[in-house]
Amino acid sequence: MRRLAVLLAVVVAGGLWWTRGDSAVARGRVLYDSHCAACHGERLQGQPDWQSPGPDGIYPAPPHDASGHTWHHSDAELDAYIALGGAAALARDGVRFDSGMPGFGDVLSADQIDDILAYIKSHWPARERRFQAERSGRTDG
Repeated sequence: MRRLAVLLAVVVAGGLWWTRGDSAVARGRVLYDSHCAACHGERLQGQPDWQSPGPDGIYPAPPHDASGHTWHHSDAELDAYIALGGAAALARDGVRFDSGMPGFGDVLSADQIDDILAYIKSHWPARERRFQAERSGRTDG
C-alpha cells in the first residue's frame, strides 16, 4: 500500500509539473494572440522584409519562429524588449535602433511576459531552445 501511495504521489507531482509548463504556453498563446500577433503574425512569421527598414526608417516586426533572431537573445534581453519597447530597451545599452516595438510593461505583468515567451519558445526546434537557454544562463533548453 505504501508503494502505491508513493507511486501515486510521484505521478501526481509529475503531472502538476507538466501541467504548469503547458498552462504557461496556453496562457502565453492567448496573450500572444491579443498583444503580439497583429504585428508578428498568427504563426509567428513576422512581417515581410523584416530585415530592412521601411520608408519611415522603422524596421518591420521580425518573426518569432526559428527563422527570426528572437532565439539569439537572452531572457533578460527579451523581457526588457517587451516591457520597455525595442528602442528604449536597446538605448539602455547605448544602441540606437528604429524599432516599431512598443513597450508593454504597463499592460503586461512580468509573469504574463514570461508566458508569452514560453509560447514563443514552444515553437523553436531543440537546437534553438538550447542556444537560447545557454545564452540565458539556463540548462533547461
